Amino acid sequence: MLEIPKNWYNLLSQEINKEYYKNLMKFVENEYSTKTIYPKRENVFKALELCDLDNLKVVIIGQDPYHGENQANGLCFSVNEGVALPPSLKNIFIELKNDVGRELTASGNLSHWAEQGCLLLNAVCSVEAKKAASHQNKGWEIFTDNIIKSISEKKQNIVFLLWGNFAKNKRQLIDFSKHCILDAAHPSPLSASSGFFGCKHFSRTNDFLQRNKINPIKW
Repeated sequence: MLEIPKNWYNLLSQEINKEYYKNLMKFVENEYSTKTIYPKRENVFKALELCDLDNLKVVIIGQDPYHGENQANGLCFSVNEGVALPPSLKNIFIELKNDVGRELTASGNLSHWAEQGCLLLNAVCSVEAKKAASHQNKGWEIFTDNIIKSISEKKQNIVFLLWGNFAKNKRQLIDFSKHCILDAAHPSPLSASSGFFGCKHFSRTNDFLQRNKINPIKW
């Protein structure tokens, strides 16, 4: 069975004994044993592994991993070093440059965000190669919804960035009286010009963090 990283175990340990989670793990283990699945098995919980719960500042919610060869690295919107930037990530970087002046880069690996306290959480944490959304409705959504709810309940002053309708639907899991919720259109080329470009979520996130005496993110 995949192991929940130690720094998140106390928050999520109650999930392990639930029937849905046991069934999910059986499904995932069988998929990795018999098919090509992304991300690599050891990176399924990379978003939790790299982001220290005690230092959590920001939650960004994606839908499911990239299903192309060598793209997914366990962090939503992020890709492995040396992989061409997917269209949505290109648009994220364009907004980042326009918002805070960060120069565009060829590297789409967002590990440096995670290490500073950004949880880059896909609602579904695995996918079969070349089959988008193939692991939806297997139990991942229950698990990741419970992560979001637990963060909302146990933490405070977290910035939740909800991009696109799928992520916006997670709003109901978050206590807006304790946290900052910023939503916008999805950064996909199909919707970026309809409300993602110009959202200024990166500067607005840091403004909120600094107002609450929390170190900002070096995007």
